[in-house]
Amino acid sequence: MKVGILTGGGDCSGLNAAIRGVAKSLMHELNAEIIGIEQGFLGLIENNARALDFQDVSGLINKGGTILHTCNNASPFNYQGQDVSGKVLENYRALNLDVIVAIGGDGTMSLCYELSKSGMNFIGIPKTIDNDLAHTDRTFGFETAVDVVVDAIDRLKTTSESHNRVMIVETMGRYAGWIALHAGLAGAADIILIPEFPFDVKEVIAQINKRAEYCSSSIIVIAEGAKAVDGDLTVNKTVQGSPDAIRLGGVGYSLQQQLEQHIPLEVRTTVLGHIQRGGCTSAFDRIFATNVGCYASALIAQKRFGRMVTVHNNHLSSIALKEVAHKVRQVPNDDMTLISALAMGISLGVQNLKIPLASLQDDQVIIG
Repeated sequence: MKVGILTGGGDCSGLNAAIRGVAKSLMHELNAEIIGIEQGFLGLIENNARALDFQDVSGLINKGGTILHTCNNASPFNYQGQDVSGKVLENYRALNLDVIVAIGGDGTMSLCYELSKSGMNFIGIPKTIDNDLAHTDRTFGFETAVDVVVDAIDRLKTTSESHNRVMIVETMGRYAGWIALHAGLAGAADIILIPEFPFDVKEVIAQINKRAEYCSSSIIVIAEGAKAVDGDLTVNKTVQGSPDAIRLGGVGYSLQQQLEQHIPLEVRTTVLGHIQRGGCTSAFDRIFATNVGCYASALIAQKRFGRMVTVHNNHLSSIALKEVAHKVRQVPNDDMTLISALAMGISLGVQNLKIPLASLQDDQVIIG
């Protein structure tokens, strides 16, 4: 078989481990020929690809980024204002590929599904630090990103306590608050603001003032996609040709300006940005990315194309790309991390938001 591999969307930890898992298992089990497609879908548009041998995919498991590089503003259906999906199909056929393994998030899976309608074969591997892909409990890259954010919170907490400051930590998370929620809980944040629950600035102020009665420092973790009640997303810029053209950023500074008008404490904001994407891959993500990569190879061996690898209840499976495309998985109300945060008095900026522990039943909640 002749198998292409591409990495789409933003980079994250675990991409190289997944490339390694796919390529080595296919070479070892099927004696397959592996073609690396450069810069994601841009490589398909420009026919920029190269053969990969065993040496090319060795020594990668700990490295962040992607040896194939990536591009998140090259949609074949809107590239420089034109639909070039027909050219992509021609290049796919010219490379004589049996299937392409696309490693990416919701934008990548959506493009794969749309391109598959023309006869191209895809297998999807779920990666995104946002952990927001539909129909899978986990995506690789998320765990490493959370570790980075927790480390940042730990460092900011000592400064916050030393100077009696309110420290705002802005994380990634456009439409889902998984990173902010998990890192906020692990980092002992006092307030966590996520897209799923539009926050009331007055409630945030009330929580800070309540804490000030016994502690004049507070840590607020806010996802970039969080917004106030009746407010809008904080858009930094738009990138034409991207599957999701909106680039968010700056909600932490906006919140800071509002808080400074109503509390006597000094407020500082740290936007972590792309630092959450880079660096060495955690042991968890190295193993997880390798496992989903090898499972993708199993789907290829069975010629079960048009599917994405998923994980449910710690079991690997797969689902049709059609079911994943154009969907986002947000934090549900029965997520145990959310329930734990509320149970311990961590505020989500919403007054009287409670999920009583006494109401929980066995197997009712999930670990997000």
